[in-house]
Amino acid sequence: MHTCRHCGTARDPDAASAIAWARERDPDGREHWLCPACARRHVRDIEAKLPHEWWA
Repeated sequence: MHTCRHCGTARDPDAASAIAWARERDPDGREHWLCPACARRHVRDIEAKLPHEWWA
């Protein structure tokens, strides 16, 4: 079960929205997931490759 790194929402693998989740990978190889709402909200931060700590 995956949860959103930013808001903590749990991902339901059976829901139609499961395909819209975004996956991030740290430089050390760890995976983190973002729900569709957080991915939309932080798309500029993601594209600018800002560290997660900088997101407001």
